[in-house]
Amino acid sequence: KNPANNHTSTHLCTTTTTHHRLNKSTMLSICSRTAALRATSSSIIKRVTLRSSSSLATAASLNPSTTTVVQRQHHQQQQQQMAMWSMVGRRYYGGSYWMRMPVKTIDVPTMGDSITEGTIVDIPVAPGDYVSEDDVVLVLETDKVSVDVRAPEGGCVVEILGEVDDVVEVGSALYRLDTDGVKPAEGGGGSSSDAASPVAPAVETPAATPVAATPPAAAPPSTPPPEKKATPPPTPQLPQMESITTNLGNRPERRSKMSRMRQRVATRLKESQNTAAMLTTFQEVDMGNFMEMRHRHKDDFAKKHGVKLGFMSVFVKACTSALQEVPAINAYIDDEAKEIVYRDYCDISVAVASPNGLVVPVLRNTEFMTFADVERTIALFGQKAKDGTLAIDDMAGGTFTISNGGVFGSLMGTPIINQPQSAILGMHATKMRAVVDEKGNVVARPMMYLALTYDHRLIDGREGVTFLKSVADKITDPARLVFDI
Repeated sequence: KNPANNHTSTHLCTTTTTHHRLNKSTMLSICSRTAALRATSSSIIKRVTLRSSSSLATAASLNPSTTTVVQRQHHQQQQQQMAMWSMVGRRYYGGSYWMRMPVKTIDVPTMGDSITEGTIVDIPVAPGDYVSEDDVVLVLETDKVSVDVRAPEGGCVVEILGEVDDVVEVGSALYRLDTDGVKPAEGGGGSSSDAASPVAPAVETPAATPVAATPPAAAPPSTPPPEKKATPPPTPQLPQMESITTNLGNRPERRSKMSRMRQRVATRLKESQNTAAMLTTFQEVDMGNFMEMRHRHKDDFAKKHGVKLGFMSVFVKACTSALQEVPAINAYIDDEAKEIVYRDYCDISVAVASPNGLVVPVLRNTEFMTFADVERTIALFGQKAKDGTLAIDDMAGGTFTISNGGVFGSLMGTPIINQPQSAILGMHATKMRAVVDEKGNVVARPMMYLALTYDHRLIDGREGVTFLKSVADKITDPARLVFDI
């Protein structure tokens, strides 16, 4: 019987991660049983070692060429046996009769209500490495976000129960951690000397064989010079076309596997195109008045609230006010019940670009938020997106979405609805353009194009245009937000 498959003693020491308070008699009984198990395991290991040595000698005598392979296998088997014996040899701590079980099995953490599995995308440590508390052991990627699985406490990684690209379910065993592992001391590596490479001997070049001198050719007999004839004029020749070779250089191609998040984004966008009857309407807005007001009060705003005043806060507040004026934009269709669900609260999703793809965190109850609350929350989400620490709850829900393509210089575009929402607002770059003012004068003003894509199954053209015009009017004259008009 192979002792590597005999987990009786190992399980006694490692199957639990809690501390058990034992009385003295129970402790003595467990210690005596453990000593017996150790003796039995030691006897089994010795017998298997002798048997392995005998098999090694027999294999070597039958086929000497396989001696090295058999020795390597024998060495690996001894390493496994010693690893098992070190696990069996765990100590029980007496004194106060505490029994410690140091090896912990860490499970796949909960990653959200709708997330049941994830894909292992990175394993920065290897079995045998020491990790401190809160160090990243594995990185899991879900449909919406990447999750860092961290060590709950310091110890040595015993085993990682998966590989890169493996799909693991929530609650399943992920890796094992030995909390009794000792952190290795920091030390410099030893020096090594380079072996001198032998100099290649010089290759002798054979001497050139002398060539015998040939006697000069005899002079031809003298002949009278020929009579001169009139030579015709030379015929002009067309220039020859040289072949042109175009140097295209290297034309390599690369392939990379789509991340789980990118696959989910692609699926959701295509589902939205196949489900909604999307229609986009446009409106231009004069940003001059708000930009002037922002320039006048941005220093006082930052000094009081500790955050910069940007463009997103005024758009969030303008959209919130317009959503309350046109409730159909904030509603959605329940296809199963064949009903329209009107929501009397405003949760606005803000599209944010992250290193791993597009993420859409949600501002909750924006009807109760101030300009400072909006800017502070957006700044927090932006930092989380860069650090990869956005949680599933940060992106769940949402009744309306704002996408700001203007930060990348987009002049105009048609955004795609984020299902099951019914509309999305697209912001674009602010450009100086010639416009006619109220007095008929042509002046240069900072203008922005706004695009509203809405589901025509639920929202009529009148409601969509009314909503977008209301947003544009509030941005053009920010006083409308103050007076709620």
